[in-house]
Amino acid sequence: MKIGVPKEVKPGEGRVAMLPVQAADLVEARHEVLVQSTAGSASSVSDQDYANAGAQMMASGQEIYAAADLIIKVKEIMPTEYDFLRPEHVIFTNVHGAANREQIDKMLEVGLTAIAAEETHQYGSPNSALAGEVGAFEGLRLVFAPHGGSGRHFLNHYGAPAAEALVIGLGGVGQGALRTLLKLGVSVKAFDIDVGARRRTLMQWEDSPLQVFDISELGDHLASADVIYNCVLWPKDRDDHLIFRKDLAKLSRTSVLVDISCDPAGAIETSRATTWDEPVYVEEGIRHFCVDNIPGAVPVTASAGYARDLFDNIKLIAELGALDACRQNDYLAKGLTCCAGELILAEAGRFQNRPYTPVEEFLKRASA
Repeated sequence: MKIGVPKEVKPGEGRVAMLPVQAADLVEARHEVLVQSTAGSASSVSDQDYANAGAQMMASGQEIYAAADLIIKVKEIMPTEYDFLRPEHVIFTNVHGAANREQIDKMLEVGLTAIAAEETHQYGSPNSALAGEVGAFEGLRLVFAPHGGSGRHFLNHYGAPAAEALVIGLGGVGQGALRTLLKLGVSVKAFDIDVGARRRTLMQWEDSPLQVFDISELGDHLASADVIYNCVLWPKDRDDHLIFRKDLAKLSRTSVLVDISCDPAGAIETSRATTWDEPVYVEEGIRHFCVDNIPGAVPVTASAGYARDLFDNIKLIAELGALDACRQNDYLAKGLTCCAGELILAEAGRFQNRPYTPVEEFLKRASA
């Protein structure tokens, strides 16, 4: 199979979906690996590194799309890439299709096969922890007075209290945020709906300035927070929120909301995606930081984790083809988004209020 790795075109995105070590493995298995020139430069990987691994280097993304059967990416297909798409393509990337109808429309129009990588991580995305760690760091920076924050230090000095952070959600993202915040000495209040997650977190950080609460108690603590981190992935078809627009009136005018999960109008009603070029906006007098590709700020580390995590699935698709790979791997099947003009991803169908075929039904019918 011809496997293409185009350079990411989303603003602020420096990750790459495949490193030379994985390229060499695929070439040894007699697949062709096509990599766009400078695709790995932000991740400290040179074109020569890829060439030494046996990859063929190409000058443009358009050439990659024209030559490859399987396209491996990090972020969604951007509008500048739409004209490169072909019905024969298998796209394996973080599609995030439910909230992006335009992208889904284009994929259905072309008739290609797309698999949402974000749905295929058996043990959670390796970049989730990085998002929490980097997002926590960015939130603390915004607590400093020059950025409009409260001016508190992240440590307790001279009797003045340390900055207070709220962390909502104790999954991979939330644990990453805790690692940054608690190691710096920040006073943290953490919230989760799951009692097991709360107990495990308390045991892990029992000697740290941490308190843990049920999510139902969140509203009682909003007023005292210097920074609030959302680490909860919110279902796209829910119309409720953990923090509503009206709740922003409870917050200090110097506080900041950092939505690391960044679901537009999701857990935080006033959230909308931003970029690293303009990461902060103001709603109801409250600053919001909602960059939707936070791990892209540390591409060397993020690419290493992402490429390693996707590789077994890439090999499976290359050996068996997309649909047979989905039949063999339930996690791949979970990410099957569309094929031959038919929408399959249930979340996209429900959120966009359009017909879809359940994946089990589609795969059974397609094998007949």
